[in-house]
Amino acid sequence: MPVPWFLLSLALGRSPVVFSLERLVEPEDTAYCSLGLSCHLWDGDMLCLPGSIVPAPGPVLVPTHLQTELVLRCHQETDCNLCVRVAVHLAVRGHWEEPEDEEEFGGAADRELEEPRNASLQAQVVLSFQAYPTTRCVLLEVQVPAALVQPGHSVGSVVFDCFEAALGGEMRIWSYTQPRYQKELSLTQQLPALPWLNVSADGEDVRLVLKVSEEQHFGLSLYWNQVQGPPKPWWNRNLTGPQTITLNHTDLVPCLCIQVWPLEPDSVRTDICPFREDPRAHRNLWHAARLRLLSPRSWRLDAPCSLRAQAALCWQALGGGPCQPLVPLLPWENVTVNEAREFPLLKGHPNLCVQVNSWEKLQLQECLWADSLGPLKDDVLLVEKRGPQDSRSLCALEPGGCTSLPSRASTRAAHLGEQLLLDLQSGQCLQLWDDDLGALWACSMDKYIHKRWALVWLACLLFAAVLFLLLLLKKDHVKATTRGRAALLLYSADDAGFERLVGVLASGLRQLPLRVAVDLWSRRELSAQGSLAWFHAQRLQTLQEGGMVVLLFSPGAVALCSEWLQDPAPAPGPHGPHDAFAASLSCVLPDFLQGRAPGRYVGACFDRLLHPDAVPALFRTVPVFSLPSQLPDFLGALQGPCTRRTRRLGERAEKVSRALQQALDSCVQTPRTLGPGRRMGPEAGDQT
Repeated sequence: MPVPWFLLSLALGRSPVVFSLERLVEPEDTAYCSLGLSCHLWDGDMLCLPGSIVPAPGPVLVPTHLQTELVLRCHQETDCNLCVRVAVHLAVRGHWEEPEDEEEFGGAADRELEEPRNASLQAQVVLSFQAYPTTRCVLLEVQVPAALVQPGHSVGSVVFDCFEAALGGEMRIWSYTQPRYQKELSLTQQLPALPWLNVSADGEDVRLVLKVSEEQHFGLSLYWNQVQGPPKPWWNRNLTGPQTITLNHTDLVPCLCIQVWPLEPDSVRTDICPFREDPRAHRNLWHAARLRLLSPRSWRLDAPCSLRAQAALCWQALGGGPCQPLVPLLPWENVTVNEAREFPLLKGHPNLCVQVNSWEKLQLQECLWADSLGPLKDDVLLVEKRGPQDSRSLCALEPGGCTSLPSRASTRAAHLGEQLLLDLQSGQCLQLWDDDLGALWACSMDKYIHKRWALVWLACLLFAAVLFLLLLLKKDHVKATTRGRAALLLYSADDAGFERLVGVLASGLRQLPLRVAVDLWSRRELSAQGSLAWFHAQRLQTLQEGGMVVLLFSPGAVALCSEWLQDPAPAPGPHGPHDAFAASLSCVLPDFLQGRAPGRYVGACFDRLLHPDAVPALFRTVPVFSLPSQLPDFLGALQGPCTRRTRRLGERAEKVSRALQQALDSCVQTPRTLGPGRRMGPEAGDQT
């Protein structure tokens, strides 16, 4: 369909070179040749059925080079189509055949050859053009005068005007001569896309800018272009230009594509995938990827885009340390996302985990049986390797490697080697895997723990704890000065502006000094452990050290708390991969409901963003401060009643108050964009 001139001008840019494109006024296709050649364009298109390649009986014309040029075919002054002009450069190949009886017949043979050697050369040039949804083939007849028929020399070119094409598509052109004496020449190029859709970065946000006039109506669709299966739609709307749509940087993934089309019948759709090489998009993809256990024998890697990854089972010991891959017995296998895979196992075990690597770098690790089979066990993994002639060897997998059994090494498994072998022979070990190459056995170590020494060890530990407590009491002032009290900040990631405000508060608290834990500074641990596991570890450490858990209330946090209070077990919402606040509510609410919150928790909100009265009544059983207006009282609650109020501490508190006020002013003045899991763009709730 014809494309309006203003769209073509936007697509082709503003450079003087582009605006000097030739404009064709002829409505019909034409052909012309370089000087010395004559050519003729056959009427109508021909079937794209290339003939077979045959030996050359004499000099022939062959295509040597294809060249394209963009021109404009205009039906009216402002009604033009993008058109592709094609030039085919030709050369002569082969020689006239010499008769074998030239000497026998002498001059007579020369006279017979004189006429063909002085004859002109003719050929048919076929041009084939493919650019979805168009496919065309045209035929040009070319005649070369005898004076230019010199084997191995170029004779000139023939030009065809022109193949009409759609903006933003990919075209393929190939050419050959008939009869065919060699393979065709081919050329593949990308036609210019419609750049009235501009993608730009603005800090942590990405903006989609549609530069079209107010009279133009367009459709815009965001989707994930998946290799396996059809594209997965995400967002679709009909728009009237101009428009600016904001994406949060955490929404970017490599397969996120944008499709734009005019709201007209039979319109051509333009697709661009601008984030394929964006490093942020690749990081977000791995943050969004999840390993899930489907059954006792199958698992799946869920991700919005395809991933180049390999997976293998590993063994996680109870004492910590890296998870040890069970390679080469269970080798690395290529992974297809969103597709179930089978474990080659006889039994499951909580210490068995799955590792996912990409480009030899560990990206994901999950112990999938932890929820169904319980926590890690103090078991040792015995690896049985089988060789030819029924030979076999046994070793115990330990952090330093696989220790042969029996062995004189100074490891725990080596010391218990004989007992482990007896357990294996008597059937007390659990067989996890069995194959021609070997087998895996999990043997319990619980019975080898000397329980009779438990009271002695307990007395020693109690004595050491008393001594340690005395030292702590003696050096309480030094400890408070050098380390400070612990504070765990929990907040709902409503938007980027609120996250920056939380970051300013956390940085200020560290200067007082307080030891601050916040998910903003622990993204790598969150990705490796998961939000709930990270929160459990931080909460346990903070409360054991006598610290405080700070609940920062925002409109999003209040909404989440209200949902939990109405439904104690709500379905998980579309929260971001690093939203520790949503994950923590299942543990925070019981503390408040059972009266364990006072002395452990404190609440806070920010002036002009949320009034303390908007906090649900259950959470107001602990002090709730408005910041920065009540910052001194808030700091006093965090540091405890025994902290000395020095002049230097007051100056630092004043500095924190000023920085927090500036960040709050910026947050209030800047239009707020919803964060991960909360739809973006103008009228974000209106989606089709």
